[in-house]
Amino acid sequence: MKKTFSAIVALALVFCFGKANACTNFLITKGASTDGSCMISYAADSHVLYGELYHYPAADWPAGAMLDVYDWDGGMYRGQIPQIAHTYNVVGNMNEWQLAIGETTYGGLESLWEGQGIIDYGSLIYITLQRAKTAREAIKCMGELVANYGYVSEGESFSICDTEEVWILEMIGKGKQNKGAVWVARRIPDGYVSGHANQARITTFPLAKKNKTSITFKQIDKLFKDTNIDCVYADDVISFAKEMKLYDGPDEKFSFSDVYNPVDFSGARFCDLRVWAMFNKVTDNMKDYWGYATGRDIKRVQPYKAGMCQTPDNFPTNRMPLWVLPNKKVSVLDMMDFMRDHLEGTELDMSQDVGAGPFHCPYRWRPMEFEVKGQTYVHERTTATQQTGFSFVAQSRGDQQYGIIWFGVDDADNCVYCPMYTCMTEIPECFREGNGSMTEWSETSAFWTFNQMSNWAYTKYNYIHPEIRQRQRDMETKWVEKVVPELDKRVFAMKGKEAQVKELTKFSCNSANEMTAMWKRFYHELFMKYMDGNLNTPGEPVKGQKYVPINSKHPKYSDEYYQILIEKTGDKYKAY
Repeated sequence: MKKTFSAIVALALVFCFGKANACTNFLITKGASTDGSCMISYAADSHVLYGELYHYPAADWPAGAMLDVYDWDGGMYRGQIPQIAHTYNVVGNMNEWQLAIGETTYGGLESLWEGQGIIDYGSLIYITLQRAKTAREAIKCMGELVANYGYVSEGESFSICDTEEVWILEMIGKGKQNKGAVWVARRIPDGYVSGHANQARITTFPLAKKNKTSITFKQIDKLFKDTNIDCVYADDVISFAKEMKLYDGPDEKFSFSDVYNPVDFSGARFCDLRVWAMFNKVTDNMKDYWGYATGRDIKRVQPYKAGMCQTPDNFPTNRMPLWVLPNKKVSVLDMMDFMRDHLEGTELDMSQDVGAGPFHCPYRWRPMEFEVKGQTYVHERTTATQQTGFSFVAQSRGDQQYGIIWFGVDDADNCVYCPMYTCMTEIPECFREGNGSMTEWSETSAFWTFNQMSNWAYTKYNYIHPEIRQRQRDMETKWVEKVVPELDKRVFAMKGKEAQVKELTKFSCNSANEMTAMWKRFYHELFMKYMDGNLNTPGEPVKGQKYVPINSKHPKYSDEYYQILIEKTGDKYKAY
């Protein structure tokens, strides 16, 4: 596998209370979407990840060819595996067949990290996308890769979708003394939605010996013969846990998450709370899980301690469901908005407390935990966060020949999701690998352009962000409701796949590059408008005057901020 980044990039995860907290995935099935597409969303969150759009062109390979495998996090060479005869075109995390894969790292038991082998979670994703057409083929490919070449990452949750199905697959290695991984994959029932955000979510699952729709990996061929199969798992996922004295109980009560990634305060508050926020937008009964999602009330007999052998009697009894039935269909625009959540409308709304400052900024700089008089407190970890490298909404469209990955860089709340057709044979300059890095500025880089705007917005959020939001909404809505449908019709009428792909490549590149250039101009406008704490707007031109006069207003701080200021300073600033 070729090196993924232009420079070696370490995907640093933010650790809070010993758990990695980065990345968010939401999963929407065909029957739950407004247009019958399957969708997954993904935010690749890291303070040092440069946002760019990866591309692996389709290729034919000679017999005996080998594939170099590089660790995605750090670019370290891991080894080689045999190449296959033909690999598919991959744009970002979606391929030409509309197969898409996302992930979130849950970590899990440290004793199972750093297993023997060469496959990490990133190479697992991108190798699979080059080799599989469907979600079911992806599950087989991923299972074979880790079985044959080992798995060297921490615990991971993967989202996998094609034009017909959406699956969640959760995996963890077997520790330094062992090769391979244990895992479970479950199909999300059609009409339902799911999500994961750095906390393993699969608990109990149907066993093959008692359920005709469940199979072990040894029976993987059945996955392609029976469309009713909705659960696949590693043959030793339970026996390995018993052998390692991680679980003591009957097989039918085994819970993957509760054994390999026992939930604690951080797993609920920093992770599952993000899933709760999305579920809360589409269904009505999520208030029942507020105590769990905030980590205030995880109902188990005794607190979990590292190294504890798990039993069913001590599993939490108030975990959120793996999937929920939405009370309305979800659109691609809804998915974009899900990625922009800061817990608005809840008691933890990050724009509504003193930490938001005088301009109600819903962000908190790291570290996430702090102490006051010996008591530990936390900042919230919301879906939208400042340290996002890139994010996307993958739209696998069953009624269309070509899929779209709606791609954005930097903070999802301030990005614009641009339609990238995954048949495209060229990546736009603004998203291209090598066009800038975390230590190299580029004037044509979308990542640096959007970071400029985001960081400007943070300084006066309640003034600047509404303007960003309006422009963002206008662009995305126009693409979704007008431009893309018209383009689909026009391209479908063209003769020959080659001509169609050429046209969609041209559209994708032009859209992204023009968006980036426009956003740079927009940043210049807003910088001039809000510089020095002012609100500057052009006045009426005066005849004979060389320059247009400027009307400069001086927006005050919020009343809450003034009150806090006086409470903290007393009469220091009192006017006599």
